[in-house]
Amino acid sequence: MGHLNEPVEPSPERPALPRLTTGNWELDLILDGGFPANSINILMGEPGSGKTILAERLMFANAEDDGRPILFFTTLSEPADKVVRYLQQFSFFDESKLGTVIHYSSIGHELSEQGVGVLVALLTEAITTHRPKIIVIDSFKAIHDLSTSIPEMRKMLYEVAGLLTAYETTAFFVGEYSADQVSTYPEFAVADSMVELARDKLGTRDERFLRVLKLRGSSYLEGLHAFRITGGGLEVFPRLVSPTTPPVYDFLRERVTTGVSGLDDVLDGGLYRGRSTFLLGQTGAGKTTLAMQFVMQGVRLGEPSMYVSFEENPTQLDAQLNSLGLDARQARDGGLHFLYVSPVELQIDSIVSSIYRTVKGKGIKRIVVDAVGDLLMSTTDTKRLHSYLYALAQHFAVMGVSSVFTYETFGQELFSETRTSALADNIILLSITLEGRRAHRTLRVIKARGIAHDLNAHELSITSAGIEVV
Repeated sequence: MGHLNEPVEPSPERPALPRLTTGNWELDLILDGGFPANSINILMGEPGSGKTILAERLMFANAEDDGRPILFFTTLSEPADKVVRYLQQFSFFDESKLGTVIHYSSIGHELSEQGVGVLVALLTEAITTHRPKIIVIDSFKAIHDLSTSIPEMRKMLYEVAGLLTAYETTAFFVGEYSADQVSTYPEFAVADSMVELARDKLGTRDERFLRVLKLRGSSYLEGLHAFRITGGGLEVFPRLVSPTTPPVYDFLRERVTTGVSGLDDVLDGGLYRGRSTFLLGQTGAGKTTLAMQFVMQGVRLGEPSMYVSFEENPTQLDAQLNSLGLDARQARDGGLHFLYVSPVELQIDSIVSSIYRTVKGKGIKRIVVDAVGDLLMSTTDTKRLHSYLYALAQHFAVMGVSSVFTYETFGQELFSETRTSALADNIILLSITLEGRRAHRTLRVIKARGIAHDLNAHELSITSAGIEVV
């Protein structure tokens, strides 16, 4: 199945570096295919950020019966038997590999008794005896803390780097490093790659991100990439970027009917295929009903459609369909796909990944995202959200997917402070106005790119058949 950020084929003039898979397709994508073989890599982050899990998933993904074992050394952090005990809780754990291909041992006693210089002797014995493919040292930061001086640490690292290179061994130094230590600690000078794992506290939940700080001789996907820890290891969501192929609107001149009585006339025949439309309006103005009619029109026309909701759960959405005289089961059988994510658990990266997989896998042609305001409340970085929505709309345009995003407004606010309006090809405003004691619903097309639309406000009514525009 495809992904938002498709891998780039290596240039025929530039031979590809041999790689070690991380055991995670998405993380390999970020790393341009995985960690380079025969390299020195640092996995850094605060305790509990997922460093050890990442290293162990990589170990089992590369555990082959080729005569070259994988060695995991614990230092002064956790004893080896404790690490193995927790390792067994993950689905990637393979007992047949433990003790045959993958070997755990502790070198903490030797380090504490003889100092950091003993690491050279220990690794020399291990490498010359076993010729391992991979060596993981956790925690390497503990070794740094044991050193008596920077020169001592530099000398030891120089010898270790030469030893690892001579025997074509890939090393992973796992440590509780912080970003401000990168420029001063000598281990970072010998590292070919550095991956930082971080955890941000957001209200009642945590968000985890990783980023590549360095990947020598390779391209990589920059920026923060969300992930979460699951029973299978790290589930990674690469940062969304715009498609390499920009949308060519000249090829998307097909009109898309909205399924709303009277609205296509206001839009001079409907919306253009592949364009993004924002529905604005206060509570009760009719945004969800109009959006539901839009996707149901797609189902009637044989177009697979998708409704993403952060407010109404599947039962409530079924009730919404039933109120329009439609059968929810028949709608699903006809090609309507629902994705519901509780606003308590919203995480932009994982949502975008789920949306894209469904759009790509099911051939979705119409999609509704209800509502953008919930995404805004779930993030502390509105610029990041703006970038994601822009890239997502561009991907939809390239694939010819017509999208509708709903946004709840208050009073006369048109969400300009979020810059989101600049993302929209079309903007439709639904309003409720009071004349004395009588309320009126109106609809006005604020913007419709390339369409000779009616600028006037039109009466809107909600009936048992849905919305009608006069």
